Amino acid sequence: MKINLVLKALNHPIRRDIIARLREGPLSAGDLAAFYDVSKPTMSTHYATLKDADLIRGEKDGVTIFYHLNATVAEDALSSLMALLGTGETGQAVAPSLNKETSS
Repeated sequence: MKINLVLKALNHPIRRDIIARLREGPLSAGDLAAFYDVSKPTMSTHYATLKDADLIRGEKDGVTIFYHLNATVAEDALSSLMALLGTGETGQAVAPSLNKETSS
């Protein structure tokens, strides 16, 4: 796993929010884009960054792309981060949550 790519992907609040939305199930690129006030090229960049980190995968259905969460990679990244911080075995709290934030 490429932890640096995962951390980079989770560095932006829109990408963290995409991950949170995909936890509920697959969504089309258009449905996801409707939640954010950004251009289509910007959304494409967000999707590409998440795909590069293997956090999401796209599945084409005709002309529509549906994105799915790759939860295994997200769990592995969290596990690696906890091990890095030395908190995985002791059960202590980890650094701040990876949930969406209001600023980047």
